[in-house]
Amino acid sequence: MVADPPVVEATGVTKRFGSTVALHEAAIRIDRGQTHALVGRNGAGKSTLVSVLTGLQAPDAGVVTFGGERAPRLADRDAWRRRVACVYQRSTIIPELTVAENLFLNRHDRGRGGLIRWGTVRRKARELLDTWSVDVDVRVLAGDLDVERRQFLEIARALSFGARFIILDEPTAQLDGAAIARLFTRIEDLQRQGVTFLFISHHLQEVYEICDTVTVFRDARHVLTSAVGDLPRAELIAAMTGGAAGAGAARRGPSAEAPTVLDVSGASLRGSYTDVSFHVRAGEVVGLAGAANSGRVEVAETVAGLRAATAGTVEVDGSRPVPGSVPAALRAGVGFVPQDRHRQGYVAQMSIADNGTLTIPDRLGPAGLIDGRRRDGFARSMIEKLAIKAPGPELPVSGLSGGNQQKVVMARALANDPKLLVLINPTAGVDVRSKEFLLGKVEEVAESGSGVLIASDELDDLRLCDRVLVVFQGRVVAEIPRGWHDHQLVAAMEGVDLDG
Repeated sequence: MVADPPVVEATGVTKRFGSTVALHEAAIRIDRGQTHALVGRNGAGKSTLVSVLTGLQAPDAGVVTFGGERAPRLADRDAWRRRVACVYQRSTIIPELTVAENLFLNRHDRGRGGLIRWGTVRRKARELLDTWSVDVDVRVLAGDLDVERRQFLEIARALSFGARFIILDEPTAQLDGAAIARLFTRIEDLQRQGVTFLFISHHLQEVYEICDTVTVFRDARHVLTSAVGDLPRAELIAAMTGGAAGAGAARRGPSAEAPTVLDVSGASLRGSYTDVSFHVRAGEVVGLAGAANSGRVEVAETVAGLRAATAGTVEVDGSRPVPGSVPAALRAGVGFVPQDRHRQGYVAQMSIADNGTLTIPDRLGPAGLIDGRRRDGFARSMIEKLAIKAPGPELPVSGLSGGNQQKVVMARALANDPKLLVLINPTAGVDVRSKEFLLGKVEEVAESGSGVLIASDELDDLRLCDRVLVVFQGRVVAEIPRGWHDHQLVAAMEGVDLDG
């Protein structure tokens, strides 16, 4: 009996951009019905491989086949859409259009005179979504959908072209635990209907939860492919990083005499959180844990000046910044790493130097004028301290990998020597090595005497905290000291009483 050819196979793929080798004789084989993980550090070649597998880039050498047949010409976009689709971390849905319009963009049924038959478009959209069990109103604007439903919409759109091979690029980066569970259920349902997935994630626990096979890339090369169940986590991390994973040293924590640098008292924000009170001492790392809609993000954004509490007070180092004012928070001594680096963290076409010094223009020259040499000197120091991989400070941030972009955001947050560093999901969508580096930098900041507030649902972000405050449905429901077990914290985040 002849085995089915793989859904997609790449062999000997090499791709160069100038002197940079993005892929070197790379290979991957994905069999029908699999959920196949692709993992590796930023710069390992994952994004370049995706661009080759989706026909956005032609390899300099090597072969790509779909079902045993050579890949189409790059110009034949319809042929590529019938074979493969990618749901990217940043949505490609057009928010100003309805769900139906997004599903059949440029494929509308037309009647006499070329007029679009909107009733037919909406009917076909409903039939398509029903076929793939996607519960979304086809008449609503796509911009009104949450991240989870936008992803389901993109998957349904891909399937409507005939593709049965879907690449999911960091699909869980902006989802809470419940939404991730629903996504995994949908993936399993679609697998049973003959859909194959390539799953790209920096969260290795997700690889073990949902994937059958894992392929590791490192330094532009294929390192290994293994059944997930046969590969211990330590070996997977070693393959990704080129060395064994080691445990971090325990932090000393704040001294007993450390002063309070953040005091939140009775703070409330209508529709987000109610009567929240806590403090952070100098040298202390405090976590705010909770699901995506728990209110933890809104609390952190209030401290950083992005939101104004409707009741209660926020004091930073003994002063009360103007509520809802980022400049006032900066003057009070707050450094901030926002939730979404793409939308809130940097200006993509501006240079590393300009992005990294946005919060300190007064240090770069007299009378509001910026001395370019002083700015670039500061940026070079920042590049060195945060190990940003870039040829120089003039490079636009858009030219960096995700991990290095996040380092630029961190550098900007640290530029004003903050007394309090506030971070929201600081390692979302970055590779393992960058994640370890960023969390190590947070520890350095605390050891230097600054207070740190981390709002996250990522357990690895919270492990370095001296204590974790659990936010559930807008209220702080628990305070958990260092040394917690995963099941204990997750249960509190989900509102589950393990003793009940």
